[in-house]
Amino acid sequence: MNDIEEVLIGVVKFHPQWYCLLMSVDIRVDKILSALRPQIFADHRALLVSLGWPPKLLLSKSENDRITDLPNPLVLMQADKRKNYSRSFIALCALQHLQKRREERQLNNNNLIEIDTHYKQLWAIDELVSPLASRMEYHFTKWSEQPEYMFALAYKVTRDFIAGIDGVLQPLIDKARLVSCSAKEAWVSAVVQMLSGFLEKNVFSLLAERYKVKHLKSNVSSSWLHLVDLTIAFDKKMQSLLNLETCFLAVSESFEGQSRGVSVLSIFCNRPDWLKIWAKLEFKNAWKKLNTELKDEKSWVISRICKPGIDNNQEYLLSAVEDNKAPPIAELFLKIIWDIIERCKTMPSILSRAQFIRFTAGRLLWYFFKLLLFQFKAKELRLDNSDNVAIVMMCGLINAARYIWIKLQEWSDVIEFLEMKIAENDAGKPIQDNTMDNGCFFNEEIRSLSEMETNWLMEIIAVVLRQFEMLSSEYVQNDDIFKDNKDFTNLREDVDLVVSDDFVEALYALKSWLQTVKINLNRKDFLDLWRSIAEGLDHYMSYSIVRNEVWFSKVGANQFEADIQALIFIFQPYCVRPQAFFPCIGEILKLLKLKKEEVKLMQSLLSNNENGFECLHLYGISNLSVKQVLQVLRCKIWVG
Repeated sequence: MNDIEEVLIGVVKFHPQWYCLLMSVDIRVDKILSALRPQIFADHRALLVSLGWPPKLLLSKSENDRITDLPNPLVLMQADKRKNYSRSFIALCALQHLQKRREERQLNNNNLIEIDTHYKQLWAIDELVSPLASRMEYHFTKWSEQPEYMFALAYKVTRDFIAGIDGVLQPLIDKARLVSCSAKEAWVSAVVQMLSGFLEKNVFSLLAERYKVKHLKSNVSSSWLHLVDLTIAFDKKMQSLLNLETCFLAVSESFEGQSRGVSVLSIFCNRPDWLKIWAKLEFKNAWKKLNTELKDEKSWVISRICKPGIDNNQEYLLSAVEDNKAPPIAELFLKIIWDIIERCKTMPSILSRAQFIRFTAGRLLWYFFKLLLFQFKAKELRLDNSDNVAIVMMCGLINAARYIWIKLQEWSDVIEFLEMKIAENDAGKPIQDNTMDNGCFFNEEIRSLSEMETNWLMEIIAVVLRQFEMLSSEYVQNDDIFKDNKDFTNLREDVDLVVSDDFVEALYALKSWLQTVKINLNRKDFLDLWRSIAEGLDHYMSYSIVRNEVWFSKVGANQFEADIQALIFIFQPYCVRPQAFFPCIGEILKLLKLKKEEVKLMQSLLSNNENGFECLHLYGISNLSVKQVLQVLRCKIWVG
């Protein structure tokens, strides 16, 4: 048969036009195989019976006192029987190998991963599991209300026989030249599929029917989740038998072909209706856990960790927690989300895992986002800056959004999530936009968090600027402060001036705001916040000076500079050169320091030169317009 297949492969390669001839030969070979295959299987099954297979699954009490493991007839075979069994085993492997080659040729499929997937199930090992299954299912039917016994028996049988399976059958598989074929993996896969078939037919189907009955839903929910708990634990134990707990697992388990067949959760891969039921129950259970913590006020309070005395390594480890200053509810929420994601980790289908996560973790994320939004809207910042509790709570919500955003970014970079996103796109899920973020599994959630975080920061910035404007309105509108010279004609230029009385309250309120927010807001957002506030103040002060046509005497200009230095000094703890964030005010001060001759020259150049900006650049002015510069120069008062 193999010789015939070699000839046919050559025909396909060198004479593809001989299609009818190939069809004719295949029909004749199929007739021979249809008669040959049943005979080989019948002979093999008879040989297994003569060897005493299947063995007893449950030992008597007296037997259990003497032996802990189930006896394996394959290990106890005598020389003649071992020889006969080896010959029959290799014949089955050869027949399966031939069948695989024929299917590959007929489908023109040379995918190596596909080959490995075919070889995960070995006919010869399936013949070992099949008679075991009938005996195990006899016990399973008695344990319909105690599924933990089903999993325990399946695991015990797999564990007790796996060493003998590997020791006796792996050399025979190697002799049959079945490349990349593992006796242990085929054995574990066969048992798992046997148990999956029973659970699907006799347990999950019954629970799914009961779930449709309204008054039975509560009982079904607990039974369903309990069964899934047992399934997840069983899958992990079965995979540990294959030594998949090594680093190889981190690479191989993400590929659908590698993990298929060694997980009972594969039941949900072909039953999307059951997958939705499971996801719905997981979501309700997770939300119930989260809702309990939401009612605890301490969960929303930002925890502060004392940093003095810790070394650099400790500071690095704590940086994620400290920098984000997220309330405990954010960490707890992410733990609940991650626990849900972990529950579907052994599910073979990448697309099914993605769907489950969308139905559970994804849905929970959006619920939590709405909760954060509701909490933020419930707090209202007052212009008098008297409610520190509201400020702290708002900072905590922003920190929570920031922390969750960072974690979702980290998760999205993991290869499993990248593969799930690819699987979704391949399955025909529409792509939202044409940006590079399409490869991100949590793209929509991350974008929503970023928008919330930005909007909330802007609300705080707007309140701070409105309060400053309200408190400094008299200061910027009272030009008598800057234009009166009669009491200061003999004042030295280098004398230190105190801050104007009308400006002190605004500066004090601004400093109080920044200090409170600095303590409670994460580093990244506080950096954006104080820079935006500085930019807003620079625009407000410069615009007010120009709009109100404030007149400056020499002493008034010095007073204005002293006030601005006090304003800039508030930002000194956050930056080495805070004056760089006040470019417009800095340029106004530069204009006020010009001498009378320089002012007249600049006015002349700006009035007669169409390219006024080139003239401004010569004086180092780049943020003020020509009109604004002329307005400032026109309002400068000269004595004598």
